[in-house]
Amino acid sequence: MNPDEMSVSIRKMKLDDIDDIKRIYERITQHALQEEFRELVENPCEKRALESNCFVAEFEGKVVGFMISYVMAFSFGMEKSAWIATMGVEPKYMGKQIGARLAREIFAFYKGQGITNLHTSVQWDATDVVSFFKTLGFHRSDIINLEKSL
Repeated sequence: MNPDEMSVSIRKMKLDDIDDIKRIYERITQHALQEEFRELVENPCEKRALESNCFVAEFEGKVVGFMISYVMAFSFGMEKSAWIATMGVEPKYMGKQIGARLAREIFAFYKGQGITNLHTSVQWDATDVVSFFKTLGFHRSDIINLEKSL
């Protein structure tokens, strides 16, 4: 069955999904992930199990996409905002609107929580990712990312 014709279901992420998320992320980046990745995924999902702001997409009983987000408040005068920390879609299912469906689920979730601003950070030269977020209505914000190498 082709994901264009199918019903991809979107649901809240469970801790049991971490190995699938790791697999998807490794396929996208083509790099093995370190164990710290498990903590990155577990923390937002475990802390907010009942009101999870982490979602997965399933196709034929298999996790084929994910979106992890969190809420940030009191950050240098910004109002309470949501942030998409990371996301991914199994490469063979990219271009099938799975990422967009995950994003719409996140939008609805935060709208229901009364949060009106959603942010994400992407590398400036990741044109495919920038393009994806622009199709969802994201635009350049007034926030400047700062970095310091140690």
